[in-house]
Amino acid sequence: MSSLKDRIRSVSLIFACGTALFSDGYANGIIGNVFTILTRIYGKERLAEHDFSRILSSLLFAGTVVGMVVFGYLSDKIGRKFGMMSATLIVALFSALSAGSKGAGGSFTGMLGMLSACRFLLGIGVGAEYPCGSVSASEQSEEEGVSKNTQHRWFALATNSMIDFGFVVSAFVPLVLVWIFGEHHLRAVWRLSLGLGVIPALAVLIWRLNMDEPAHYRKNSMKHAKIPYLLVLKRYGGSLAAVSFTWFLYDFIVYPFGLYSSTVVNNITGGNNSLTVILGWNVVINLFYMPGTLGGAFVVDYLGPKNTMIVGLLAQALIGFIMSGLYTHLSKNVAAFAVVYGIFLSFGELGPGNCLGLLAAKSSPTAIRGQFYGAAAAIGKIGAFIGTWAFPPMIDAFGGADSTRGNTGPFWVGSGLAVLSALVTFFFIRPLTHDGIVKEDELFREYLEAHGYDTSQMGLRSEGSIETASVTAEPIDVKEKGSTEKIAV
Repeated sequence: MSSLKDRIRSVSLIFACGTALFSDGYANGIIGNVFTILTRIYGKERLAEHDFSRILSSLLFAGTVVGMVVFGYLSDKIGRKFGMMSATLIVALFSALSAGSKGAGGSFTGMLGMLSACRFLLGIGVGAEYPCGSVSASEQSEEEGVSKNTQHRWFALATNSMIDFGFVVSAFVPLVLVWIFGEHHLRAVWRLSLGLGVIPALAVLIWRLNMDEPAHYRKNSMKHAKIPYLLVLKRYGGSLAAVSFTWFLYDFIVYPFGLYSSTVVNNITGGNNSLTVILGWNVVINLFYMPGTLGGAFVVDYLGPKNTMIVGLLAQALIGFIMSGLYTHLSKNVAAFAVVYGIFLSFGELGPGNCLGLLAAKSSPTAIRGQFYGAAAAIGKIGAFIGTWAFPPMIDAFGGADSTRGNTGPFWVGSGLAVLSALVTFFFIRPLTHDGIVKEDELFREYLEAHGYDTSQMGLRSEGSIETASVTAEPIDVKEKGSTEKIAV
């Protein structure tokens, strides 16, 4: 039995891997508030000429997709630690450069251009965290010292909860800066809001310096072996498609609602000109992410990721339908609308927010986990990209932002997609068990050997040998449902 010190160390390593995803939540959340501030400084018409809001959001998503795909491969073929260290350095550098954005000769369009370019490059670092940091966190969650019945919980707390906390902080930081500098010094507010993203990235970088590669990666990596992609697709292509599709639908729903919460609140508050009122209500709304992800983390080990995701999706759909049906009454009370809207977001975090990462990480073997996770997450981000562009036309198609249908239409669509996602999850995604990584790696080796692949190539070379779990002097016992089988690993 592991000591308390060993358990604390094991859990701390999970957080060292996953905590940098705070940067994802902060980077995505901060830009909505920064745009609100820039609108106050330069005027809505001037920014609308360049469609600046959607361009900024879209470039971050595009960079994130590039980071997910590229670093998914690098995570498997070079190493988890390399990917995590590179990601934090990229995030720190381009957070700082974003804050210092300036055009030649003080040009307004030049400033927007530099900010847009920095956001794209920042997105590469943010995207890299998914197949590197999240994947490492999933592997660390099944290391010795972590209780079997808390494996899913610690992963959810170290990854999705960190993203959601980043959303909360991204709403609170501009509000505090407005309190400090006032509404007459908003240039300092938006630059500092972006620049403060450097601090968490550097803090995580220091935390990761002395980390080793996860044991599962050291034993089962294909770093020095050719990956048989046709065999991989034959075995895992269906799982990848199902997880990717549900992730696409989730991000299509959640990111536009989060990014445009400032707009929604502005409509509900009747166009209140007080920046602190708008930012304050954004803080309230973003806080509702936290009970969903924290509560869901303690539910997922009991219901399992698949069932927890279905429950969260159906509950979110129900709240969305209620919001649409009762919008006229809710819009007369700002507090009531904020609470119900927050609950809508919260159920999304309890279900797919917490569980998609788990399903993506633990439905695939260690050897290709970075690429599997990176591909699924990238498709999800494409959903977010499409959602940010579809949201304003959707409002216009339903009658415009000043109409009841214009404000309720997106909730009807989002709720319907949540139901569709629940159905796909129920029929096409398999349930996960604790210690699923160990079992999946064993099954993957058996599958490769059955198709003539030499699994002795797997594992990291150490001191002239290959560190692998495929050959040991003695067989180990694998206990399942009261029986014991001898399996050579």
